[in-house]
Parts: sequence; C-alpha cells; structure tokens
Amino acid sequence: MSEMISVTVLLFLIMDPLGNLPIFMSVLKHLEPKRQRIIIIREMLIALLFMLVFLFAGEHILSFLSLRTEMVSISGGIILFLIAIKMIFPAQEGNCTGQPMGEEPFLVPLAIPLVAGPSILAAIMLLSHQYPEKINYLVLSLLIAWLLSFVILIMSNIFLRLLGSKGVSALERIMGLLLVMIATQMFLDGVRAYLCA
Repeated sequence: MSEMISVTVLLFLIMDPLGNLPIFMSVLKHLEPKRQRIIIIREMLIALLFMLVFLFAGEHILSFLSLRTEMVSISGGIILFLIAIKMIFPAQEGNCTGQPMGEEPFLVPLAIPLVAGPSILAAIMLLSHQYPEKINYLVLSLLIAWLLSFVILIMSNIFLRLLGSKGVSALERIMGLLLVMIATQMFLDGVRAYLCA
C-alpha cells in the first residue's frame, strides 16, 4: 500500500499539473469557458490512453533491450532528478507552445508533451519494468495521479485566482523539492542493488 502511495505521488509530481496550469490557460484563453472544459477533458483522456499504452508495453520494451533492474532504477533516478531541477529552477522562456493563435489545440501541445510527455512516459516504462507483478497497482496509481491532475486543470481558473501566479510557482518548486528526494532515493536504491549483485 505504501509503495502504491509513493508511486501515485511520483507520477503526480512528474505530471506537474500546477506547472502546466499557466500554459493550458494561455493556449485556451481565446475559447469560451465551456469549450475550454471540453478540450481539457478530451486532451486529458488522450494523454491517459498514451500513458496506459506505455505502462503495458514498457516492460516488453525494456526486456527487449535487456536492461537490468538496477540500471533502470539508476537511470530513472537521474531522469527524475533533472525533471525536479527544471521544476525548482524553471527556464524563463515564457509560454511558447508553438500553437498558432486562435487555433483549437488537438493532441499537441496539451495532451502531448505537456501531460503525457517524455518524462512521464519514461517513468511509467521504468515502473512497469521494476514492478511487473504489480501492474494492477500501477494502473490504479496512474489513474489516481491522472485524476488529481485532471481536477486541477479543469479547475484552472479557480486555482489561478486563489493562488495567483506566484503561489502556483511556489507550489511547483515545493513539488520539485519532493521529486528531488524521490529521485535521489531511486538512484541510491539502484546503486545499492548493483553493488550487492
């Protein structure tokens, strides 16, 4: 049960709904609120479908590449650490999404790469390789993390109004700090398993 909670927290942190809030609002600002909600629901469902595909195919991909569990844990820790650093020290690039002004987004950039980006897909593949016998728990953890992200993004106007841009930024940095600790633990577990093998 504790493993499932930690996996859920990990996936939620990588999805980074608070970090995606301003980008979602920027891409959808020219649309009516009702249409915004429909698009968010559609894009989140597409993202969930992609993540589930990677969850079930991930173990086969990593097995095909003959990757050892320790290497998966070490590389996963490094990837998560880099993601966490970006959350704590975000690049000042503005909300450059590549979406043409006035055009309704489909698949890109909201579903992919904002929600189901390379980071979360890599993490899902690593988890499916580490816990192949607990795939049901992984599916449940993914669904809970996705649902939490979905609620935050569908209520984006309320969150931005309550927290303000500075509040959202501060919360994202706190999430980044938590992710640093999880990444470090994953890395150390991998090193320990490799040295004891």
